[in-house]
Amino acid sequence: MQIARRFPTLLAATAAALALFGTGAAQADPGQLYNSAQDNFTDGNEQAGLSDLRQLLTESPDDAQALSLQAIWSDYTGDLVTREVALNRLNGVNPGLADGTRNVFHAIGAAVGTLPNPIPAIAGPQTGIAVMGYGLLPDGSMRPELVNRLQAAWLQAIVSPLSPILVTGGNPQNGITEAAAMQGWLIGHGIPASRILADHRAGSTVQNALFGVGMLRDAGATSAIVVTSPNHIRRAVGDFIVAGMPVVGATTSLEQLVSQLPPPSRSGQRGIYLDATRTLRLPTER
Repeated sequence: MQIARRFPTLLAATAAALALFGTGAAQADPGQLYNSAQDNFTDGNEQAGLSDLRQLLTESPDDAQALSLQAIWSDYTGDLVTREVALNRLNGVNPGLADGTRNVFHAIGAAVGTLPNPIPAIAGPQTGIAVMGYGLLPDGSMRPELVNRLQAAWLQAIVSPLSPILVTGGNPQNGITEAAAMQGWLIGHGIPASRILADHRAGSTVQNALFGVGMLRDAGATSAIVVTSPNHIRRAVGDFIVAGMPVVGATTSLEQLVSQLPPPSRSGQRGIYLDATRTLRLPTER
């Protein structure tokens, strides 16, 4: 009888000890969960990535970067309720990042709605022309696709004679960067060197936008016309908008123009979403 009477007391004491000291089970590390989520998003496994974020946010509910990622990838999967909940929580934790995340949605919508267009836009001096690079051949010469982009950029430069021109691309071959090759081509075709801004650092579309937007702003531009190939234009437009530069035109070369006119499917938008998270400077690992 004594043991029976004491049993509830023993249970209560045991529960209190477990609550105080834990059961010994290891909690998942938030950094590892974040890295796993980013790996899954990169690999195209959005549901696994979102599952990692849910577990992370259970343990660290004020993790601003995780909340931003949750909002962006929930938007991609069509879970608008989770997107808005994450955004509202993020707004209380980091209003600046919440605004940046909302800008991602605007950028993706604008990118998906962009049509490849070989006809140059008319613009004034406060609109810069941003020409995307493309990998050079081992000897430093330009591939045909890059020449096609430059021909479209040349037409755009003629139509907008007062606009500064950004050529962006690093990845040197034989000591020549993409930007240097592009700059030389434009000067050789009559564009004054004083108009051309050369970014020799960028190694990706994300860096084209992050580095290029600052250079265009320093040159007095408040908006941009993006020039690239039809199969690249939507991702480039999205990245420039996320980086903070309104895009008022999208001029493309002619190759594969017709095949790129239809808007991309949801799965075809993955690259735009992934680039947007990188341009927002959400770390791929931490």
